[in-house]
Amino acid sequence: MAKLSVVIICFNEEAILEKCLSAVEWADEIVVVDSFSTDRTLEIARNYTTRVYQNEWQGYARQKALALHHASHPWILSLDADEVVSPELADEIRSLLAGEPDLAGYRVPRMAFYLGRFLRHCWYPDFKVRLFQKSLGRWSEHEVHETVLLEGPSGKMNNPLFHYSFPSIRDHLQTIQEYTTLGAESLARSGRTFSLARLLGSPLFMFLQQYVGKRGFLDGIPGLVASVLSGYHEFVKYAKLYELTKKAPPTSTRQSSGIRSP
Repeated sequence: MAKLSVVIICFNEEAILEKCLSAVEWADEIVVVDSFSTDRTLEIARNYTTRVYQNEWQGYARQKALALHHASHPWILSLDADEVVSPELADEIRSLLAGEPDLAGYRVPRMAFYLGRFLRHCWYPDFKVRLFQKSLGRWSEHEVHETVLLEGPSGKMNNPLFHYSFPSIRDHLQTIQEYTTLGAESLARSGRTFSLARLLGSPLFMFLQQYVGKRGFLDGIPGLVASVLSGYHEFVKYAKLYELTKKAPPTSTRQSSGIRSP
């Protein structure tokens, strides 16, 4: 049976980390890279593994690449601290690795837990490469929505990875603020120019895709809220891109005093 390293990055995740770690106790190795948490995250992590490292936050992709570097086994299961392997997925992974698979990696369907229920339509299946051969996978350099780049063909897993991403709408909105800033900056660096059509069309398309195309209406009120905020995410991202493209350097030639105006 091929050996498996589970790698996890975290920061102040005491509320969910134990659920994440307890679901993968069966793995051959667990590696945790922490960004100097100030809560009980380290204490919880050390109850499950001795392979705990601390590193200043370098961005999602670089932090995950560091965790990958510390792994010692040929197969990797990469998780965020708010992701929990379902019992069915655990059985599927063990069965797969018992057969010495030759694919480079596998995309795993994520199922979000949002406003008290699992979203089985909106946001699902949200396939992400999470299981892969260490020698054939590397993290992309994107600052947001980082992905595993595989050197070879990939397959799909059938059972879900549970995603406890947003404990509240407030948390969701805070994440939108962070991710839309990173997304707008990434678009600006790539040379993308602002378009009114995208500002108006992308949010509407995203809402319809989630709520109608993926039948998010079957997820009740949580599905409606998730679909609306998905569209809002797109609107804010392109609004911030507009802001970036319109910024101009100060025209004043006076020497700055180094003191901000009130």
